[in-house]
Amino acid sequence: MSGAAALAGRAALRAGAGLVRIATARSALPIVASIDPCYTTIGLPEDHGGRIDNSAIDQILDAIGNSDVVVFGPGIGQGSGLRSITARLIGIKDVRLLIDADGLNNLARLKDWHTQLRTRPVLTPHPGEMVRLWASVTDAPRPQDRVQWACGLVEKVPSVLVLKGAGTVVTDGQRLYVNTTGNPGMATAGAGDVLSGIIAALMGQGLSDLDAAVLGTYIHGLAGDIAADAKGQISLVATDLIEALPAAFRSLSGN
Repeated sequence: MSGAAALAGRAALRAGAGLVRIATARSALPIVASIDPCYTTIGLPEDHGGRIDNSAIDQILDAIGNSDVVVFGPGIGQGSGLRSITARLIGIKDVRLLIDADGLNNLARLKDWHTQLRTRPVLTPHPGEMVRLWASVTDAPRPQDRVQWACGLVEKVPSVLVLKGAGTVVTDGQRLYVNTTGNPGMATAGAGDVLSGIIAALMGQGLSDLDAAVLGTYIHGLAGDIAADAKGQISLVATDLIEALPAAFRSLSGN
């Protein structure tokens, strides 16, 4: 899903990242590169289904070594090779890692993955992905309350959790934030990829993972509100959120 990677990359640029590189399967690279000339691309080996292959791991590790923040998941799909890559990534000590979308789905299929973490990742699940994460670490019934659900997962998995949805919940187990911006029009494909790019960009500018997640969630929703005022909630699409980010940042800074 080449659009997902491009949305995350474009959002990161609009949120202040100085340099964005998108590592994607070689066959998808021309599509991703053509969407925006402002990020660079890295072509990776792929399997017969066009997904990133496990043989790409050395190239990925080299790229990580030259990066402040890594986003893993938007548009990658699922497969055994990707699960192997996921296992390697969570085993890297102290990497600033945000996992989203199919990165979370691959993660949830790894046995005892929460015991293999060598870093404290930022996890950004929607409710469906959250169900899979929860089931992968505990047999306990999930709480019906969203705040309790988010806090319960962080108790089992040291992380910064962004549980997306109406009133997105952000917590690291010590502090808690429930977002107040955003609207139903943002329930559109690609909006989560935009959020990942925003949070990663803020992490790269020196904010703590939790502060980046809180501010990123707020700005994401504010951009959605600005876009909805201009175009209406019914017509809202993910690229509208990116185009509204400059106005959202200006609004927040009072400039």
